[in-house]
Amino acid sequence: MRYLTIIILLFTLIACNNEEKQDKQQPIAKKKTVKKEFGFVLDDFTVVNDTIQSGDTFGGLLQKQGYSVTDVHNITQAIRDSFNLRDIRIGKPYTLLKNKQKPDSLEVFIYQADRLSYYVVDLRDSIAKAYKKTRPLTIKRRVIAAEIEGSLSATVQKLGSSPALTHELSEIYAWSIDFFKLQKGDKFAVTINERFISDTIYGGLESIEAAYFETKGDKKYAFPFKQEPTAKRADYYDEEGKVLKSMFLKAPLKFSRISSRFSPKRFHPVQKRWKAHNGTDYAAPTGTPIMTTASGTVIAAGYTSGNGNYVKVRHNSTYTTQYLHMSKIKVRRGQHVNQGDVIGLVGSTGLATGPHVCYRFWKNGVQVDALKQKLPTSQPMADKYKPKFIEHMTPLKKELDSISNITFNK
Repeated sequence: MRYLTIIILLFTLIACNNEEKQDKQQPIAKKKTVKKEFGFVLDDFTVVNDTIQSGDTFGGLLQKQGYSVTDVHNITQAIRDSFNLRDIRIGKPYTLLKNKQKPDSLEVFIYQADRLSYYVVDLRDSIAKAYKKTRPLTIKRRVIAAEIEGSLSATVQKLGSSPALTHELSEIYAWSIDFFKLQKGDKFAVTINERFISDTIYGGLESIEAAYFETKGDKKYAFPFKQEPTAKRADYYDEEGKVLKSMFLKAPLKFSRISSRFSPKRFHPVQKRWKAHNGTDYAAPTGTPIMTTASGTVIAAGYTSGNGNYVKVRHNSTYTTQYLHMSKIKVRRGQHVNQGDVIGLVGSTGLATGPHVCYRFWKNGVQVDALKQKLPTSQPMADKYKPKFIEHMTPLKKELDSISNITFNK
């Protein structure tokens, strides 16, 4: 009896072991991924993706899918208050969702107006309906630091950020950094918020929380801050609460290079003789926008054989500026202009060998070198707001310094 019990136990152990091996050999079924987009399960349809071509119309696209002229008329009438069909543009993507059992039967038409929004035309009921949907938008924050390689725009692109970041940084530091003088090895760090569509598609720059530029070992911080909570826009201040915005921009062009400086004696490339050059030349492609460096009144806008097309702006009783060799003048005499307004386009009219703007600067009626002037700033921060600003700025500065130390002291 005892031997019989042992034999039964042995058979039971062997059977369990075999079952365990069989269980291990059974493949684990993979969970099927359900692909959803535009609010539909795409696996439920035959999906066709395409783009609007020249000559395409909504009605024409429906007719290609077998809808009659009468059907198209009824559909367009039913959705006209929800979807302006005249807004369909060449190059925009659209998607057709067709019945899987009836491949020629179009059930849903989706038009992507932009990366964030799309229109759905649902044709499954007897009366068509249309509606607009917006993809979910999320904001992600990151802090980046980099050394300039080639140019600011090339460096920003390498970091995978929006070209708008280059523009915004040039706007913030327009009064304190000459972007024509940036050199390889100059550094910057910035805290930014970026938009992402459906959490994955990059949607561009949302805002800048803090920034600094280091040129020739000199750090220039920038923190946006509203002195009055009701103010529409924030001004930028350094770490001590000093406003970055100056009465004058550093240059009349956003991106270019200095091709000739202010000089008491320069060999003129056209007249072939030595003479004073009472201005700073910025070379740039023809058509580049020229900005007035400060607000003021246009006191002259016209043409001379030497200056070509030119504009002269009086800013106050002390300062006047002039912009020469334009291809086109965009303002008229007597017009008030604000700092940064486009007053003309770069050209090579008058005595010029190539496209550039000659920027001239007067102080108290005397022409001076604009690059050597210590120019007045805008209204400083009121003392009552400084404690709140310091509280806001301190952790942001600490964060910038921290990532800079990690990035630049490797």
